[in-house]
Amino acid sequence: MSFWAVSRGLTPPSKVVPMLNPNQRQFLEDEVRYREKLKLMARGDAMEEVYVRKQETVDDPLELDKHDSFYQTTKSLLVLFQIMGVMPIHRNPPEKNLPRTGYSWGSKQVMWAIFIYSCQTTIVVLVLRERVKKFVTSPDKRFDEAIYNVIFISLLFTNFLLPVASWRHGPQVAIFKNMWTNYQYKFFKTTGSPIVFPNLYPLTWSLCVFSWLLSIAINLSQYFLQPDFRLWYTFAYYPIIAMLNCFCSLWYINCNAFGTASRALSDALQTTIRGEKPAQKLTEYRHLWVDLSHMMQQLGRAYSNMYGMYCLVIFFTTIIATYGSISEIIDHGATYKEVGLFVIVFYCMGLLYIICNEAHYASRKVGLDFQTKLLNINLTAVDAATQKEVEMLLVAINKNPPIMNLDGYANINRELITTNISFMATYLVVLLQFKITEQRRISQQQP
Repeated sequence: MSFWAVSRGLTPPSKVVPMLNPNQRQFLEDEVRYREKLKLMARGDAMEEVYVRKQETVDDPLELDKHDSFYQTTKSLLVLFQIMGVMPIHRNPPEKNLPRTGYSWGSKQVMWAIFIYSCQTTIVVLVLRERVKKFVTSPDKRFDEAIYNVIFISLLFTNFLLPVASWRHGPQVAIFKNMWTNYQYKFFKTTGSPIVFPNLYPLTWSLCVFSWLLSIAINLSQYFLQPDFRLWYTFAYYPIIAMLNCFCSLWYINCNAFGTASRALSDALQTTIRGEKPAQKLTEYRHLWVDLSHMMQQLGRAYSNMYGMYCLVIFFTTIIATYGSISEIIDHGATYKEVGLFVIVFYCMGLLYIICNEAHYASRKVGLDFQTKLLNINLTAVDAATQKEVEMLLVAINKNPPIMNLDGYANINRELITTNISFMATYLVVLLQFKITEQRRISQQQP
């Protein structure tokens, strides 16, 4: 009879397990805990066995500033971005119900950014017109010469994408900065100790100075190594290359900070596990970890267009520069011109490696390393409530993987390096085939 019912689809449908987002899951967990607490109260048992998450409160802005060590240690890079007009966010006055970091199109930071951008765009347009005019009127129309001009012209076009790629995402960047501010104070209230970022202050200052020094060095090297690169051209490329360097520094600093915060949370958790009734704190630690994972995702969401353009520029410039250097070596041997192109190749690949490698380490420290420490906890030495909290924390890590994602465009990890290299090799082969075809055509035309 049961076989007859199953064959005709008359059996009752299986139970569908609902998929809950983090907020729904958090609400459901609180409801379950309240019910357990009420049952314990009805039986007259101790209520400390069940921990209920505290209600959210409005934090004092002065206390937020006091414990916002990440902002204090990385303030130099934020100020540099404001001076360059790249990201005109600002710090709000310490008032309640007002985020500490904000973005407004009518702020003085945005007005300054528009002024700087206008001056910079004027220089970029002059250099762009000069390079295009020189290329059009040049008697040398070889494919290789077109490639050389494409490299430097494409870098100039990144200036015109700045308002769309950076300014438009100012509110998302402000949200990310506020997440860091609130997280540090929440960490202090939960663990009783602040997050310490050792050596981050001198590191940020060093990266700010190094970003501009590297920009000057790269542009001057092109002036000395490229025969058609005039000195006044460098003034258009200085802020563009410095901007790329600063964004790489920003990514490095945030990834480093994520690892530091994860390590501090892990140390606090290990200390709590060795205490009495650790289940009372593990729920808060779970929420701290989920907030840290969400911050990593918000970093990619806030700078998605900027780093997306960043990766495209690196990908495109590396292909063209590699082809140009190899092609010139095949035709005329190694010259200073090829050295300049190789400088561009190593520079672009270095930026890509730093971004992907730091994202990989940040994801591993927040995810795998933290999970490994949880798995090494001796659950037989703790009570049942603590065992349940550890299991729920492991589930939270599994359901909220700390992935650096550019708002759905791409995942930033080491796999991106190998993928880009494979694509570069493919396009490089295609370009070399074009060159071989051109050489055959020229040889056939010659008597």
